[in-house]
Amino acid sequence: MSIQKQGFRNAVPLLIICIVFFVFGFATWINAVLIPYFKLACELTHFESYLVTFAFYISYFVISVPASFLLKKIGFKNGMMIGFWIMAVGAFVFIPAANQRSYPLFLTGLFIIGTGLSLLQTAANPYVTILGPEERAAQRISIMGICNKTAGIIAPLLLAAFIIKPGDNQLFKDINLMDVADKNIVLDELIRRVIMPYAIVGITLTLLGVLIRFSPLPEIDKIKEDTEVAESEDKRGIIHYPHLILGAVAIFFHVGSQVIAIDSIIPYAQSMGLSLSEAKVFPSYTLFATICGYLLGISLIPWAISQKTALRICTILGIVFSVLVLLSEGPVKILGHSTDISLWFMVLLGFANSMIWAGIWPLALHNLGRHLKLGASLLVMGLCGNAILPLFYGYFADHMSLREGYWVLLPCYFYLVFYAFYGHKIKKWSFR
Repeated sequence: MSIQKQGFRNAVPLLIICIVFFVFGFATWINAVLIPYFKLACELTHFESYLVTFAFYISYFVISVPASFLLKKIGFKNGMMIGFWIMAVGAFVFIPAANQRSYPLFLTGLFIIGTGLSLLQTAANPYVTILGPEERAAQRISIMGICNKTAGIIAPLLLAAFIIKPGDNQLFKDINLMDVADKNIVLDELIRRVIMPYAIVGITLTLLGVLIRFSPLPEIDKIKEDTEVAESEDKRGIIHYPHLILGAVAIFFHVGSQVIAIDSIIPYAQSMGLSLSEAKVFPSYTLFATICGYLLGISLIPWAISQKTALRICTILGIVFSVLVLLSEGPVKILGHSTDISLWFMVLLGFANSMIWAGIWPLALHNLGRHLKLGASLLVMGLCGNAILPLFYGYFADHMSLREGYWVLLPCYFYLVFYAFYGHKIKKWSFR
């Protein structure tokens, strides 16, 4: 088959996967608003509020490998349909959770949403890697990233429009001055504002599951997997591919640092005196910086720089911007916001994070042959970094300060530099 015909055949499946990645972004980055909102309405500490990310992402660790075996049984298309429906159930759980103002029930709903999303991620990511030349995989993943982050820009603003009303700034200031009975009435009213948006989300996810079922998306078993692996190599177990195992660890540190940068930026902006209604836009700024990085990557890869070089540049920028967040200070006024300069280096971490995910996946999945599906599941397990690392940040934020909590970012980016320059080259374990 000619390259032109092959590209045309892949276009429709990739378009469908673009829609799926948009849903990923919408479901994922909406947490940036939920964290400070639950902190207020459910009267939480910083650590407790970051249980939002823990409940949402720990499902990836629990479900991703079982999901790979489920997908082998029922097929990738049916798996994606079921993934959407599981997410819909989680969204509907928000209705009784809001009526009871039950934080544990909210966390249960988030875990269920994360479970469905894990199934979707396990199915969708291999498509992006396989549908086209390997040397352009980072380019395709970047396009998916644009869909993901565009939804991430829209989602927090859309949810905030539902749950934050004009005049709430004064209400938020007065809450702690109220007696217990009046305070509970106000907090109950605040938390019930999430019912309508999550009911809409649940209905939409249900319909998307139906649309996926009747879409022309091919089964991944019908797509030719990597055949370059020698027969003797192909008999090895998954643990004997160090570049995959180290890649899963890299995913762990990448996604954890990325979620910290986005989901903690609203409280960090509030610590500088910004109201919630003003601070709510900063996750969108960070995600816009990520999109800029994606667009630059798409325009330069592979003719100007390789996807591996892009990965190395971004990991180094992650270290640079993290250090600047920790050490730089001084008032600035940018886009009408009067803040400390360190907040804008947090925004720039979005740019640094842009090509890391896209760079890790093709390096980690290279030459896995028959282990491709299980390898993809292992990388998806790495998304539990989103669950664990924000808790470390929340702990340090409670016991030191919001800014000093960002020290947790440095070991993450140092490991990513190691993987980008050396770790992905390791083809067998050596413990000499």
